[in-house]
Amino acid sequence: MRTTVIACISLIFSSLVFAQRKDTVKIIAVGDIMLGTTYPDSSFLPRNSHALFTPLMPYLNDADLRFGNLEGVLTDDLSQVKECRTDGRCYFFAMPTYYAKTLKSAKFDCLSLANNHLNDFGRIGRKSTKQCLKCAGIKYAGLAECPLDTFTRNGVKFGFCAFSPNAGMASVKDIQRAAKYVKYLNSISDIVLVSFHAGAESGNNQHVTRQKEFYIGEDRGNVYEFSHAMIDAGADVLIGHGPHVTRAIEVYKKRLIAYSLGNFCTYSKISVAGLNGISPMLKIYTNSQGQFLKAQIIPTKQAKFRAPKFDANKKAITVIKNLTKTDFPEMDKVMTISDDGWINYCTFTKN
Repeated sequence: MRTTVIACISLIFSSLVFAQRKDTVKIIAVGDIMLGTTYPDSSFLPRNSHALFTPLMPYLNDADLRFGNLEGVLTDDLSQVKECRTDGRCYFFAMPTYYAKTLKSAKFDCLSLANNHLNDFGRIGRKSTKQCLKCAGIKYAGLAECPLDTFTRNGVKFGFCAFSPNAGMASVKDIQRAAKYVKYLNSISDIVLVSFHAGAESGNNQHVTRQKEFYIGEDRGNVYEFSHAMIDAGADVLIGHGPHVTRAIEVYKKRLIAYSLGNFCTYSKISVAGLNGISPMLKIYTNSQGQFLKAQIIPTKQAKFRAPKFDANKKAITVIKNLTKTDFPEMDKVMTISDDGWINYCTFTKN
């Protein structure tokens, strides 16, 4: 009798979980986030960090999951700042620890820590960042000691991992090891989200070359090879950042790859001039198993010392349309991007 009761309870619980699971999942993905820095002094901080997200909160509110790349550390201790070896042309990003509350109030669910600025303030900065995000209830991944994580939203279990070419990070260049992480996450998750901070920087490097990329002598990985290998291993959504400019979008095996979402909210010390100030918020629709259904490019722009805002001129849409047509001409047969930013995938085609 007891066994029967337990079995019935288990069946009821499983039915409730299944009933709560959403058929369509909405993911908001953005690029680099750096909300000002206390280094070298506090003049590079906004008066009100919460106000930086206010113009775009209607879009952040309408999602099941929100992702971004945290370009810098959360720390109040600047004692382990890196040595500058490039004649003063160094940029070190330290956001106050209470900015974790700002990120939480903006409803970010998970953040990539895999980038070239998480080592700016040494072990202290890394440890403080992890502690702050944990206290705020924000998931993170990408460091060598914590390359991945899992969490559940609206009955859907997400697997999340992040990669970059930098020391102390899960390496975007070690594709074999990265694939093992993804295969593991795929075995225990409904949707696997993979973030990569890779590719050469600046407006001269907007194109996906499908080759290994270098910037100032550093190997920044082959983002095309990496992304396809991750989807082959079981990844569902691939989000790129790092070049500080927007790049093309591709659909491979019915999974979405955004090769770079540029600078989303970078208040100071990161150039937002020209193409660097144009970026998309990407609203991705998948089914509960991660298969791509459609997406919306929400165009944004920012100016130095200003909050990002919706771009009525829709420049990010134009940029993505042109780059995708140039870099992935084969997408013309399987994907359309409308003038108002809707990306639709032709599910009847083979890809």
